Amino acid sequence: MSFRARHLLGIEHLAPDEIRAILDLADHYVDLNRRTVKRTDALAGMTQINMFFENSTRTQSSFELAGKRLGADVMNMAVAQSSVKKGETLIDTALTLNAMHPDLLVVRHGASGAVNLLASKVTCAVVNAGDGRHEHPTQALLDALTIRRAKGRIHRLTVAICGDIAHSRVARSNLILLGKMENRVRLIGPPTLMPAGVADFGCEVHDDMAAGLKDADVVMMLRLQKERMDGGFIPSEREYFHRFGLDAEKLAHARPDAIVMHPGPMNRGVEIDGTIADDINRSVIQEQVEMGVAVRMACMDLLARNLRAERGRAAAGVMV
Repeated sequence: MSFRARHLLGIEHLAPDEIRAILDLADHYVDLNRRTVKRTDALAGMTQINMFFENSTRTQSSFELAGKRLGADVMNMAVAQSSVKKGETLIDTALTLNAMHPDLLVVRHGASGAVNLLASKVTCAVVNAGDGRHEHPTQALLDALTIRRAKGRIHRLTVAICGDIAHSRVARSNLILLGKMENRVRLIGPPTLMPAGVADFGCEVHDDMAAGLKDADVVMMLRLQKERMDGGFIPSEREYFHRFGLDAEKLAHARPDAIVMHPGPMNRGVEIDGTIADDINRSVIQEQVEMGVAVRMACMDLLARNLRAERGRAAAGVMV
């Protein structure tokens, strides 16, 4: 398989063939996860440590499940009870963990770039499970797999990403991935929730749902990330839903076979109407959750292969 990465820190450094390699292997793991026996030994003998400095339900649980199904020894580090709370720096934490010789380190952190810094201090493979407003690569990959399975392809589609673009690492990673795969991307939301320099992103920008959703193949809604807001970005949640929340009237502007996505957790009645979220003919939100486990299995499997190969070359060099 064509996957050369040492770590998975973002989508930006992945080539289209590497993205396809992840999705192809993830398809295999979707099939495995639907069987009665869901285990494989791809990570047998390896240790995976999950470090989540921010709260998470879907991402942390799916990484834990993915590691266990691959046969790894999985440890969830309780950051709230760790020495980080006593003032230990991220680098010292990384060096401490590195001394335990883990093979895979899965990290979520509130600061953009923190995972990249940590990866430069350890000898194991590092997976970015979300860093600040920067990137969330496995979310973009699972979204891509969901789209490909629903639409039969992951190129030359019109994808509308709607809502809180400014604070969303999901939006950033999806924007990069969808651009690499030759899709037409539209960002829709109020100007207050658009990032600075959005005009340079190489996509369309709309502040009107009807215009932005016109003939869209994929409608991706984003959560209002109020925990990252330090001011009045919207008049009220009621007004926000009226203008930018997805309901049947707004969705009617998209293609009749358009799919609806949401990375979760959802604020029903704020960014999406509950009937749309639960519509089995349009919503693929539950499929996104299922694809998350398979994609994370594929990512860790491929990183482990590269890690084993690197260690094998190093050992051969020492012996010579």
